Amino acid sequence: MSFECGVFHTRYRSDMGLRPKPAQRIRLALFAAAVLVFPFFASPYWLDLANQVAIATVGAIGLNILVGYTGQISLGQGAFMAVGAYAAGLLTLNLGLPWGVSIVLACFITAAVGTFFGLPSLRLKGLYLAIATLAAQEIVQWLMVHWTAVTGGTEAIVLPSPRLFGIRLNSAFSFYWIAVLAAAGTALFTANLFRSRAGRAFVAVRDQDIAASVIGVDIFRTKLLAFATSSFFAGLAGALIAFYRSIVTWERFTLEVSIVYLAMIIVGGLGTVRGSLFGAALITLLPALITNVGRALQETAPAVATLLPYAQQGVFGLVIILFLIFEPKGLSKLWGNVKDYFHVWPFAYRRG
Repeated sequence: MSFECGVFHTRYRSDMGLRPKPAQRIRLALFAAAVLVFPFFASPYWLDLANQVAIATVGAIGLNILVGYTGQISLGQGAFMAVGAYAAGLLTLNLGLPWGVSIVLACFITAAVGTFFGLPSLRLKGLYLAIATLAAQEIVQWLMVHWTAVTGGTEAIVLPSPRLFGIRLNSAFSFYWIAVLAAAGTALFTANLFRSRAGRAFVAVRDQDIAASVIGVDIFRTKLLAFATSSFFAGLAGALIAFYRSIVTWERFTLEVSIVYLAMIIVGGLGTVRGSLFGAALITLLPALITNVGRALQETAPAVATLLPYAQQGVFGLVIILFLIFEPKGLSKLWGNVKDYFHVWPFAYRRG
């Protein structure tokens, strides 16, 4: 009698597969089916929340590429998203480009800006690099407010509704498909990126940059490529927000946004694609959950309902602290624990 003990691959195709196990493929198929069916049964309110989660997932994955996979701390995610939003909006308004072309060009423009602000990463690490990216956030925010000839200053930029074959796409239902496609494409690209030479170089720089340099990794080039890739997806998230809301304003891209996205990848799990999704979902849905609880308590406990909106920031901070103390690897690790439990139960010899 033979017992399964571990995972053994006999073919390279199986070894390199993204989902080599049947259970993994079944979970992915069920998740995809739920995503496809969801908009036909959800209300506009929940569709709007789902769109926010999908866009946040794109931005969180982008930040995770830089922070979680490459080890470069960044507090400038809001600034890079702002560049993408303003670039996409201005390209459409001033040059008359189609919204799809504007989004693509905005991503590359944001990647160029991110590469520029990544130049200090050659000599700076840790908190010093975080301060440099914080400076990038403040510089971009100052430009958004004071470069009135381009950004309009404190006045919001109003964009025309994106259309495809005469269908307005910035409704909750229509934009859902764009946001989900963008999130899925970002996740698939990132999962494959870290199976490539460049992705392994990112991880080597994170683990020990001196050792990476010794084995032939170009540290400066790798760090700049990480900034460019991360900023590309940040620009994509910003451009999606711009066309979904049809309004671009500096208030959507403050330092608080950068902190929120950093919280997403900390709570979800650094260095994992699924952690970015989990963190984006939790941090996006948590304020909505508190708001709904407050509405439900309006009649039974009005005093508590009045205090709940003011408790949102406290709950937000408490969630981050609890995860840092009890599960630093985030929701991704908790999900891994659940899978491990069901994989070995009831026979511990099956652990792979």
